[in-house]
Amino acid sequence: MPAILAIRDLRKSYANGFEALKGVTLDIEEGEILALLGPNGAGKTTLISTICGIIIPSSGTVTVGGHDTIEDYRAARSLIGLVPQEINLEPFETVWNTVRFSRGLFGKSRNDALLEDILRKLSLWEKRKSRIMELSGGMKRRVLIAKALSHEPRILFLDEPTAGVDVELRKDMWTIVAELKASGVTIILTTHYIEEAEAIADRIGVIADGALLLVEEKENLMTRMGQKQLEVQLTTPISVVPEQLAHYDLQLVNGGDALVYTYDTRGERTGITGLLNDVAQAGLALADVQTRQSSLEDIFVDLVSGDAP
Repeated sequence: MPAILAIRDLRKSYANGFEALKGVTLDIEEGEILALLGPNGAGKTTLISTICGIIIPSSGTVTVGGHDTIEDYRAARSLIGLVPQEINLEPFETVWNTVRFSRGLFGKSRNDALLEDILRKLSLWEKRKSRIMELSGGMKRRVLIAKALSHEPRILFLDEPTAGVDVELRKDMWTIVAELKASGVTIILTTHYIEEAEAIADRIGVIADGALLLVEEKENLMTRMGQKQLEVQLTTPISVVPEQLAHYDLQLVNGGDALVYTYDTRGERTGITGLLNDVAQAGLALADVQTRQSSLEDIFVDLVSGDAP
């Protein structure tokens, strides 16, 4: 099955020589959730804006459902729903008219039942007659999401959708994301809340300085690049690591109450057995032993800093 979104060598340069996108190539399959992570200024919003036709690329191609975003813009754009970072709504219009107008812009026939369902799921139904200017920031964010869903897109872009919003909206948002995925909608998410990407994404993409560093299945990425730490808690604090344990490159933490050993989960041998034997041989008494897996945030920081293997 061909990818619903195919990006080939996408580049965007400006007159001053700045390269916002540097040859991004990516295929996104129908029905998957891709989390796009990157620091501020990495190119996430530029990439989304280029796919959606808001920014014209310097070179490269994007096809959505087989439609080229330049040569067949209207057909391609009709398949896309976009929740932008910035709240840009007509302040004097009502919630209902705002969402209904958005559906009409894409040439969709009237479907009040669908719009009611969207507004109810976003806890906006009781606010449908309210003007946008009367809503809180969180409620305005909900209206943006409703607008993006109003024309039943096959691809939904969420550009920092929960930034600065309440916990309730965040929970509502991920419930809707799960339902959309189950119905076959493809979702591309950018977020600063890495724990959210870790919780819901199928694949993780990391972009920095306009270049796509990697795109990989989340579980594979965490297995391949993740490290584990073994924390050996001691019954009696020590001030220095004993000489016979020096080759393990241990960290002394918690005021000397514990030793931390970092190991690679990909290795044939972790070295844990030898470490624990040597700890006993050094005359140290163990109070407890715990392990910790690297989180997606740990891996992300290593990638963008250039420290990843």
